[in-house]
Amino acid sequence: MSITQNAADIAALNATIASLRAELSANYLTTADANSFFLLICGAFVFFMQTGFALLEAGTVRAKNAKNILMKNLLDACIGAIIWWAWGHGIAYDGGGNEFIGHPSDLAPNSFFVMDYNRGDSGTAYTTWWFQFTFAAASATIVSGAMAERTTLFGYLVYTFCISGLIYPVIVYWTWSGHGWVSKWNGGLLDFAGSGIVHMTGGISAIVGASVVGPRRGRFQDTGKCLPIAPHNSTYCVLGTFILWVGWYGFNPGSTLRLSGKGDPMGLSIITSTLSASAGALTVLVVKKLTTHVWDVGMLCNGILAGLVSTTAGCANVHPWAALIIGFIGAFIYMGASNLVVNRCKVDDPLDAFAVHGCCGCWGIHAAALFAAPEFGRTGLFYGDGAPLVVAFCFTLANIAWTGGLSCMMFIPLKLMGLLRVSPEMEDAGMDVSKHGGRAYDF
Repeated sequence: MSITQNAADIAALNATIASLRAELSANYLTTADANSFFLLICGAFVFFMQTGFALLEAGTVRAKNAKNILMKNLLDACIGAIIWWAWGHGIAYDGGGNEFIGHPSDLAPNSFFVMDYNRGDSGTAYTTWWFQFTFAAASATIVSGAMAERTTLFGYLVYTFCISGLIYPVIVYWTWSGHGWVSKWNGGLLDFAGSGIVHMTGGISAIVGASVVGPRRGRFQDTGKCLPIAPHNSTYCVLGTFILWVGWYGFNPGSTLRLSGKGDPMGLSIITSTLSASAGALTVLVVKKLTTHVWDVGMLCNGILAGLVSTTAGCANVHPWAALIIGFIGAFIYMGASNLVVNRCKVDDPLDAFAVHGCCGCWGIHAAALFAAPEFGRTGLFYGDGAPLVVAFCFTLANIAWTGGLSCMMFIPLKLMGLLRVSPEMEDAGMDVSKHGGRAYDF
């Protein structure tokens, strides 16, 4: 066989191999495809949490305001999506060199009204936007429950706009973007899925809003004694809590941000989330029974959420046994904060949003800084490294100053202009009849 014939055979073989590679590439999943699909599904789980929030909040408020709170939850998603596409994602992730706030740059030309269609990884960029949007929507929704039953729709739209468009994105830029001052200092904040970044941010804004708008009529007597306002539908509350719990299985494991090579942290985050939620729930239930002699299903629901929020920061960095302790302590933090807010501070927070999300979110980042085990990538104080605890403490102060300060600048002028709270007559009648054409129920 001649050398010429051999060369021709080799060329034909190479052409066949190239054709097979092209066919495989066209017909089989690539790593980027798998990662994009993973973020799409996990984002859908997190977005489904909006259903859980809607049911929990609607069930907790009185029937005369059910339609109003459901509408506000829907608007969270609608307004948040446009804002996160327009500039929220850019503030959160674009930039470089600036350690405080994101800005348009050549390093990340995938937001601020411009999506780069020529990028080879555009699918991954889009699904990453989608996943991060669902987190932003969750943070904004936390506030609606704390201010339920007496806040105007205009006031609600203003604070949804500000939280989704400025307050929350800046917190994200400090931490998850990799460009911010927190991420570059002392090893960065240990907050895998957002105890402090998502939940504490929403909780801080919630307590400021609830304080400024004032309590619901009839919530406190002239003597200051708190009067209970019972949820109108416990079935909605339980169903909403279950949906939120399911959504957390996208929230925490999805925070790996990709599928390939992340099986270990995904699996660990699932078991730690489950154990912490269970520990928080059982602790609240038993304490409530011992102190009031009542098996309180509403408190049980909040105990589950307290445990989930508490472990969100360290879900992929702590041992399962540590998750039980984190959820157990988180239950007491929730109960103590709830009692302090309503009985000592006289602030009406119908959903206990600050106690569950704000206080347990704060505990979550500190718990991660204490219990993080070196075999899971970070070392907490109990294993010899106090750096994460220092970062968590300083981030807490910075978050209170930023979120609390801007929330005051947002809510107080609205109140002074008479745009934050509905009239006493409207509140007594219920906003469904006053503003939404009738009650949520025909019976």
